[in-house]
Amino acid sequence: MGSELQSWGRYPHVTEQREKSVTWASDSLPVPAEGGSLLPYGQGRSYGDSCLNAGGTLLTTARLDRFLGFDPATGVVRCESGVTLDAILRLVTWQGWFLPVTPGTKFVSVGGAIANDVHGKNHHQAGTFGRHVPRFELVRSDGSRRVCSPTENPDWYAATIGGLGLTGLITWADIHLRRMSNPYILQETIPFDNLDGFLSLARESEKDFDFTVAWVDSLGRGQSLGRGLFYRGNHAPPQFDALPLSRSHLSKRGGGLAVPFDMPGFALNRLSVAAFNWLYYHRQRGRASEGLIHYDPFFYPLDGVHRWNRIYGRRGFLQFQCVVPFTDAGVAATRDILDRSARSGMPSFLTVLKVFGDVPSPGWMSFPRRGLTLALDFANKGERTYTLLAELERVTRDAGGRLYPAKDSRMSAENFAAWYPERERFARYVDPAFSSSFWRRVNGAG
Repeated sequence: MGSELQSWGRYPHVTEQREKSVTWASDSLPVPAEGGSLLPYGQGRSYGDSCLNAGGTLLTTARLDRFLGFDPATGVVRCESGVTLDAILRLVTWQGWFLPVTPGTKFVSVGGAIANDVHGKNHHQAGTFGRHVPRFELVRSDGSRRVCSPTENPDWYAATIGGLGLTGLITWADIHLRRMSNPYILQETIPFDNLDGFLSLARESEKDFDFTVAWVDSLGRGQSLGRGLFYRGNHAPPQFDALPLSRSHLSKRGGGLAVPFDMPGFALNRLSVAAFNWLYYHRQRGRASEGLIHYDPFFYPLDGVHRWNRIYGRRGFLQFQCVVPFTDAGVAATRDILDRSARSGMPSFLTVLKVFGDVPSPGWMSFPRRGLTLALDFANKGERTYTLLAELERVTRDAGGRLYPAKDSRMSAENFAAWYPERERFARYVDPAFSSSFWRRVNGAG
């Protein structure tokens, strides 16, 4: 029977895949159907086809949701791979611990966070999620089990972190959390006029702020190209633990908001995006602000709106996320990408710009490296959108950058091979019974 499990971007739409739930970590993996393959599927928050397996079987891990141990003295939690980051936060934050690295949604599984080696607003300080996973268990289709760490089965460890779920099924993992005093972030919000303004703020903030990110007006042109709002912050110090906070000083996550149905395709257009961007940018009235904010809206602003991917309509959306070197060529490429997006007539509804640091990842196939990373979301308009993404991919390639597999749905096989030179070594560790729509596409087999 076909599965309706999809990626978060809802493109490409795949129906010809089976679904098999994994309930116990001790379970043996099923034998794939003849001509098919297996692929772990967590919460489906990958944007493209890296979590899809057309013609194969998805091993859903939502039932692998048990905590196996937590030491509040050291901050090491052991849990099964289907546990979500949200569940970890609910367990540990009241005990003074927080995730070491978190992406822009907490509704991802631990297995997915490892398989995509996710990054967050603190990459320049903490690197990727995989750096904070000292051990995990990997089960292969032949029934073998390996505990992997930097010193125990180190090649399997390096292949699996960022390995897109292709080396086998992660059953459990240890995560080393970070200390915090309270659930608040001291945040500054600073408007900037253009890309140069962003670069200046990024350099100024890199040393003293753990968390930095910028929202960019995707329709800015000329002197306003790359304008936006720069957010930077740190966990609030202990003196705020017992401070009575008024509503004007504390932002909390709104609850109960949801997009109840797929929006019509014309809802997101140049005029609607321009109006939203103008209001969002000018809400600061050209002034910087500082305040105390709960971690939820700081790290997970989109999680407050359930099923927000429906605003793009039934055809879904495609995200383009690249990293380019922190060089003149990389900055020029970022300008070019923003300009092409603004001129395309297909504006990005959400555009995010960050800086990656030089903290190396333990995973061979991990995406981040030192540079500028730009993410743009485009409603799926068919060939017009695909043509634009091909142009942006070429600009990225010419600048010496690369794309993020977890967000990709159009990357060429030629570019994937060039951008991920560890691909051939990694391929030796891919489980022969595992595959994905992404893996077949970028290897010319899909």
